[in-house]
Amino acid sequence: MRRAWSILKNTLFWSYERGSWPYDLMVLVIVLFVLLVPRGCFHDRPRTGILPGASGPELVAEGADGTLTYRIPATALAVAVRTPELERDIRELLRRHAQELAHRPFALEEIQAIRDGEGQVVYYEVRIRP
Repeated sequence: MRRAWSILKNTLFWSYERGSWPYDLMVLVIVLFVLLVPRGCFHDRPRTGILPGASGPELVAEGADGTLTYRIPATALAVAVRTPELERDIRELLRRHAQELAHRPFALEEIQAIRDGEGQVVYYEVRIRP
């Protein structure tokens, strides 16, 4: 029992000398864990897409040329920088929440990030052409 406790203590506190067989065995176990555990077991991917419970877009202006300008809160979207994912998520959010765009094609003409005094994105103004 004393020997088992000693092995457990040395393993938990990583007390083995470098190059000894218990040290090498622990390193081997760690390497095998990293290589053999499926990637799906870890849920550490960045959040993307539309966040649940977020408020939807608000129509703020209708242009004389037929364009529509929507205001989308930044809290509705997980991606905060201009990427293809941001454009896809904005398009999906508009289709889901704007009834007039649900079943019609539209083109995103401009996405403008509106920032607060600290530089954080507060909302996006999105101009579209239906």
